Amino acid sequence: MISDPILTIDDLQVVFHTPLGKVHALRGISFTVERGQTFGLVGESGCGKTVTGLSILSLVPSPGKIISGRVIFDGEDLQQKSEHQMRSIRGGRIAMIFQDPAAALNPVFTIGQQLMEVMRQHNLAKSEELHRRSLQMLSDVELPQPKELLNSYPHHLSGGMQQRVMIAMALSSNPDLLIADEPTTALDVTIQAQILELLAKLKQERNISIILITHNMGIVAETCQKVAVLYAGRIVEQAEVRDIFQHPYHPYTQGLLSALPSPGSRGNDLKDIPGSVPSGLNPISGCAFASRCEYVMNVCWKEHPPFIHHNGEHRTACYLYSDQKANMEIS
Repeated sequence: MISDPILTIDDLQVVFHTPLGKVHALRGISFTVERGQTFGLVGESGCGKTVTGLSILSLVPSPGKIISGRVIFDGEDLQQKSEHQMRSIRGGRIAMIFQDPAAALNPVFTIGQQLMEVMRQHNLAKSEELHRRSLQMLSDVELPQPKELLNSYPHHLSGGMQQRVMIAMALSSNPDLLIADEPTTALDVTIQAQILELLAKLKQERNISIILITHNMGIVAETCQKVAVLYAGRIVEQAEVRDIFQHPYHPYTQGLLSALPSPGSRGNDLKDIPGSVPSGLNPISGCAFASRCEYVMNVCWKEHPPFIHHNGEHRTACYLYSDQKANMEIS
């Protein structure tokens, strides 16, 4: 199969300069998203998932800064683009859905005004076509009574309806890449399933690529083809979704999967991972997961483990597999 990447992240590093010191949010991550693929970024809060999404769009908030690495989108390095050029790409060729639609939507403007403004900013339709196209977009995301919704304000809508509006706004420009940052976190399980089904349907119809940011491995299993597991600003495991569920190698990935409920776990306590993600404020000389890992060895405290390849594109950064020296790749 010929690779057709739409996005390549190469050794991306992001730091935040704070009064307490330099916080390393991303410590050199690399991955590729193929055209038409749904790629999952998974990990606990504070692992760098959202910062990755914002870095792609050059939207890292101050005092954060990208200090090295490349973001190659459709053959072009976005780090070399001017702010003017990036404004045409954001919301145009690359769109982002945020996890809290109530915060992302402006409470003082109607749904129609906000949807039409997005299209107006990117010259997506002539003035006389904006109303018709807005109705079509609301229908495409399966919202009922779109005519009435155009004149409604965000607080008139449920959380699920607000998220559908955000999806409509994101897709109004026919983007090539959609970044969905925890798009179902604030929704109940039934609405969550509907939103995921909608994203899958629109992806298929429009042939767009999706980066799905989540902490939920169950969502990854349902929606993604490939996944990268982030921990403390680094990728610790990356593989096709099927492989990572069948053979999770990294102890952190194993911990995330053990926390998932299953038919056989009913009535039993779910497993958890003791401890918390490092803040990123202090330098980490070895494996960032060492303090929480039940398999920790002396070498884990000394230097960051290299990537080791398993089957196909499955790779893991863990010293448990360092005897496979022939397949070792220095990250």
